[in-house]
Amino acid sequence: MADSVYKIIELVGTSRSSWDDAARNAVETASGTLKDLRIAEITKLDLKIENGKVAAYRARVKLSFKYERD
Repeated sequence: MADSVYKIIELVGTSRSSWDDAARNAVETASGTLKDLRIAEITKLDLKIENGKVAAYRARVKLSFKYERD
């Protein structure tokens, strides 16, 4: 395996239906502009509450991708 460098970013995905969908939204949206995604780590799950009811699920996701040198 060749030596590699990876960058890690943190995103928050949201969904009205589940934490799974919130995490999926973060990863799939990021994959539209970032190349070579490697690992996703869910670091925090929380809920947005409005009028005493769950309005949205939120997943904080750390994503790593291969850093390309120029």
